[in-house]
Amino acid sequence: MSAEPLDRVSPTRRPPGKPAGTQRWSELLFVHWTFDPEAVRKLVPAPLELDLWDGRAYVGLVPFRMEAVRSSWMPSALALDFLETNVRTYVHYRGEPGVYFFSLEASSRLAVKVARVGWGLPYFFADMQVSEAGGRVDYRSNRRGSPPGRVRASYERGERLGPSREGTLEFFLLERYLLFSERGGAIHKGQVHHVPYPAERVTNVKVEETLLAAAGLPAHEPEPATAHFSPGVDVEVFGPWPVR
Repeated sequence: MSAEPLDRVSPTRRPPGKPAGTQRWSELLFVHWTFDPEAVRKLVPAPLELDLWDGRAYVGLVPFRMEAVRSSWMPSALALDFLETNVRTYVHYRGEPGVYFFSLEASSRLAVKVARVGWGLPYFFADMQVSEAGGRVDYRSNRRGSPPGRVRASYERGERLGPSREGTLEFFLLERYLLFSERGGAIHKGQVHHVPYPAERVTNVKVEETLLAAAGLPAHEPEPATAHFSPGVDVEVFGPWPVR
């Protein structure tokens, strides 16, 4: 189990008020590797504590589709669709568990610019494509920027697991609703709200990537420690706010 008892249920509840925007996350692949905490600790802002599972730090690579992405004031006709991949680890701050992003790739230059300015997140523009043939999904990404980074992942969808149960590794990895970043020396927090991921197993997964090394992480096993899939969820986005 995680090293510290944290409230992992409260972040799943919808915060009050109007969201900053809405979007849909579709066809998500979650692959994770484990690292010695010291290797990850030096890459995460000091105020954030690592959220560990059985004494190990998990780092995830998550390629997926971003669909109908728009701010609350935008008409639906102006919504964006694009591919995205994030590299993330798991942290907690003042007792709240969440995500810290090492990098995020997007196939939309506009989305990269907006996310960098509005959220202060390390987005990069990338050439990205996904295809499916014979039940096998093939995903590719090539960053157009420095440091360079690429991904090639292929997999087949497996057994349906349904929503993850609290206390399981699947819940620890997938059910994350808070994100933390550091801007101008202050910690900022954002929140998303959606129904629990309808999770599935992944079979015959193959991943070749250099994004983890580009983030400063050491070499890892070629095979991920875990792999999951979700067809997707509709998402409300709140924040970001400076944490006082």
